[in-house]
Amino acid sequence: MSLEKLAKDIAAEAAKEAKAIISEAETQAAAIASEAQKEIEAHASSTLSGSEIEASQIAKESVASARQMNQKDVLIARREEIDITLDAVRSQLGNPKLAKRSAMLDSMLKQAKSESSGKMTLLPASIDRAALEQKASGYKIGDDIDALGGFILVAEDNSIRLDFTFDNRLEEVWMDSLGDVTRTLFGE
Repeated sequence: MSLEKLAKDIAAEAAKEAKAIISEAETQAAAIASEAQKEIEAHASSTLSGSEIEASQIAKESVASARQMNQKDVLIARREEIDITLDAVRSQLGNPKLAKRSAMLDSMLKQAKSESSGKMTLLPASIDRAALEQKASGYKIGDDIDALGGFILVAEDNSIRLDFTFDNRLEEVWMDSLGDVTRTLFGE
């Protein structure tokens, strides 16, 4: 074998090995690229999925927050309507021309006589002073009180204080009938 042929055989063998190494390298490179592409897609999908989940959660929270704000606004509006209604009732009770005012005073005086004992001073609401001075026999009439109507009875020694004011009665009745008022105003 000649040196030239040996060199050609070695070169051919080297080229063959180089071709095999290159082919294997290309196969490995393709596998690595394919694997990298899969990882990129998985990461992108995971990131996108995470973003979609986060966006969905933000949307749900925004809707819940808006509903809560609406409910709060409705409750505030209802509270305002209830307060307006109560103020209207107070206005009517504080009106000296209120129908049946005299009958209400008579009823409260009758109840006061059954609940009181001993010498008591009657403190009238200024609006009802004249009527109570005529109707409240047996009581010493004291100073005016600030009330929508009615009176307060006070024992001589200040140990007993009985409240027969329209304000007190309204508070009792209002608390008892607030459910009915709410149903009437809001149809519930």
